[in-house]
Formats: sequence, C-alpha cells, structure tokens
Amino acid sequence: MSTAEAAEDTDALTIGRRIRQLRTARGMTLDDLASAVDRAPSQMSMIETGKREPKLTQLQGIARALGVGIDALLEGEPLDERSTVEIALERAMKGQTFQALGIEPFRIAKTVPTEALQALLALHAEIDRLRDERAATPEEARRANVELRHLMRSQDNHFEDLEKRAAEILNAVGHPGGPLTQRTASEIAAYLGFTLHYAPDLPQTTRSVADLANGRLYLSSSIPAKGDARTAVLQALSSRILGHAEPHSYAEFLRQRVETNYLTGALLIPEAHVVPSLKAAKERRAISIEDLRDAYSVSYETAAHRFTNLATRHLDIPVHFLKVHESGTITKAYENDDVNFPTDRLGAIEGQMCCRRWTSRVVFDEDDRFNPYYQYTDTGNGTYWCTARVEASSEGLHSVSVGVRFDDTKWFVGRDTPHRGVSKHSVEVCCRRAPADLEERWREHSWPNVKTPRTLLATLPTGSFPGIDTTDVYEFLEAHAPR
Repeated sequence: MSTAEAAEDTDALTIGRRIRQLRTARGMTLDDLASAVDRAPSQMSMIETGKREPKLTQLQGIARALGVGIDALLEGEPLDERSTVEIALERAMKGQTFQALGIEPFRIAKTVPTEALQALLALHAEIDRLRDERAATPEEARRANVELRHLMRSQDNHFEDLEKRAAEILNAVGHPGGPLTQRTASEIAAYLGFTLHYAPDLPQTTRSVADLANGRLYLSSSIPAKGDARTAVLQALSSRILGHAEPHSYAEFLRQRVETNYLTGALLIPEAHVVPSLKAAKERRAISIEDLRDAYSVSYETAAHRFTNLATRHLDIPVHFLKVHESGTITKAYENDDVNFPTDRLGAIEGQMCCRRWTSRVVFDEDDRFNPYYQYTDTGNGTYWCTARVEASSEGLHSVSVGVRFDDTKWFVGRDTPHRGVSKHSVEVCCRRAPADLEERWREHSWPNVKTPRTLLATLPTGSFPGIDTTDVYEFLEAHAPR
C-alpha cells in the first residue's frame, strides 16, 4: 500500500491521536510542534483532535518534526487506552444514537477521567443493544420466515448436507436402520462427548441445557405423557453436530432452529432406510403419513415434516404442509406444489388466517380423532387433496396436514374420501367476510371485545436465544456443575 493510499484508509481521529501521543512522548508542547511545522497552535490542535484532516505534505512535515517516518502516523503502534477511548466516544457522538437523544457533541477535556469516558461508551452500547432488540419486530420475523421458505422451496425442502451428517452419525454408532431407540440416542450423545442428566428444576423456558465445559446434557425429569425423550436429546445434540454458534439475528436463530429440527428428523427417520419403503408404498399406491409415523414411532407432525423432505426429491411428488392453531392461525407452512396460501404484504404465510373451508380448519369439527381426515378442496388454482390430524400441545390444539395436487392423489391412502370443499380464499373474499344476510343483520348491532394474542403486538423476545431467560440457565448450570 502506498503512502497516499494509507493516508486515505486512516481516519483523521486516529492520525490526530497518534500525533498527540508521539508529541507528548517527546516532551513537546503543542506550541513547540506548531512552531516546528510553521503552523498556528490552533491549527495543530484541530489536527490532533481530528477536526481537520491534514494534507499529505503537512503529515510529512509533522513526521519530520517528531523524528519519525510518515508510516508511524498512518500505521504505527496501537494507541494508548486513553486515546482509544476518546476516539471511540467521538465516533459515537457523531452517530445516530447521540443525535436521536439530542446530545450535542462535546469537547473531551483532559480532566475528564478515562473511567467516565468508558462509562459513557458502555451506556451507548447498551442503548444500541436495546434499539436492536426493539427492531426485532414481528415484521422482521415474517421477513426472515419468507426468506427461509424461499430457500426451502428452491431445494424442495431437502438439505443434502444435513442428510449426510445424519448418515455419518448413525454409521458412527452402528445404527442398523429403522426406528431410533432411546439407547441409540444415548449412544449418539456419548459419541459426541456428552452424558445425559435428568433434572426436576430445568429452566421452564428451555427444552434442554448443554454444559459444554463438562460435557453434560440436562433434560427435564418430567417428560409429558405424549412427549418423546429421543427428540429432546437429538435436538440438543443436533446443534452441537452442526457447530452452531450464538445467533446474532432472528434470521440466524430461525435458520439454526430449522436445521436442528431437520437433522433431528433425519436421525429419527434415516433417509437410506425410509426412501425404499416410500418408493414401495408409491408403487402400491399406498403412501400414508400414518404408516410413516407408526413405522418410526414419531409424532404425526414429525412424520409429516419428514415426508416433505423426501417426497419431491425421491418420489417426484410436489407437496404442501400446514400447521394451524385451533384459532385458525397458520403457524407453519411449506409448499412447492403451487398451492396459494394467504399471505401478508411481505409474502409471509405464518400468522395469516387459514380458510374455514380448507382441510386444516375443517378437521377441527370432526369428532373422530382416531382416524385421519381426508378432503378434496377446489381452489382458484386447481384441486388439492389433503390428509390432516389434530394434535395437542402446550399452546392448545393444532392441526397438521399434508397435501398434494389432484393428479398426485393416486399415490395415497385416503384418495377415495367423499369429503369435498371449495375454497377461493387466495383469490376472492371467500370466508373472510360473513355471509351477506348475517352481516346485514348484525354489523350495526354487535361490538366484540377482541382477545388479541399478546405476541401480535409485542416485539420478539429479547436476547440471542429469543424467549430464553439466560439468568435461569446460568444459575441452573452453576447449581448442577460437578464440583
């Protein structure tokens, strides 16, 4: 790099502080240096404080007066602590945070203690952190979801690198294929250097806590009746297998969660083992999400998710997936079969109301919860067939459905269903407005008190891991760490 290029790359504040640092180290006053370079002391003061950017010829003269080469001013030794702190604070005063607070930049006097300047910088950093957290709004979450869904669609929801990682781990522990047992899950933990520990006081905001320093994985000793001990273990281990670092944005957090869930599913339902059976089921025209669930002892949602990972890549069947809360709100969605789900202006599906006539909503009205519900639905974009079930969770009932275009229905169990529906939700008003006679009768004579979900108006939970109380986690680890 030439001297001229170095001068351009080094900011005036840093150059000024280096000049002052060298001058004071040589016992020179500001007047002494100003006289040596034939400049007024006020001009030298402005150069040292970074308020004036010196020309290259001026820098050469100052360097000669200080008895150093010009490189010492441009790329010299690191500045002392005081100069570094002053520069950081002066930069902060020129930024948006100080301006938003209405704080005018001020001269940093020599008499101001360095500790006071460091305190101001710490306050500035904390204000910036809080502003960043507040910026993580539901809109940001929706944008992140949209981007991730586009990525999933572009790959047919199949992540080859994650499939390979799952196969490597299963081979390492000698898993023969088929359902993954709890013992095999423990063997995977041991292979990764972890021992499993069950604790009754696991922080409520966590599914598991990994003590990386001591190779201990903590899980709750009270597993719900419908819970799956393997899933909690594998989700925790998947983050370690993938080498996840602390996320720095909601988008990164979301991507890590998707990768973790995907790898967990790939371990529970190994690609090499399940694909031949799915192909055989297609040949028999007997594909069934229920059979997949039962064969690998997983939840219906896990089986449905896993099917979307494999259906297009290995069976040449485009699919869609929906998870809908009993309130009608879509909480998860995926499609690569051109189905038109309702979206907001950002293109986000999550958070939108599912059509009342779609399978995912109709299934809630079915009394038979033992058998799956099947339905054909005519839409503005063609006819789709779906299979759906209702499952309970800590947040209430959810329906989970998998669907395909009419032409692909021939491969599935349940294609002979008599249930039919018509949904124009994506192209017309459909069920988004009440029937005309009801609206005419009640619109002027009703006033509902809205039960607004608190998450609708709130920002996302703060912290690197949204929704996690890190104090609880650290106190838990401190209490359980081996002594």
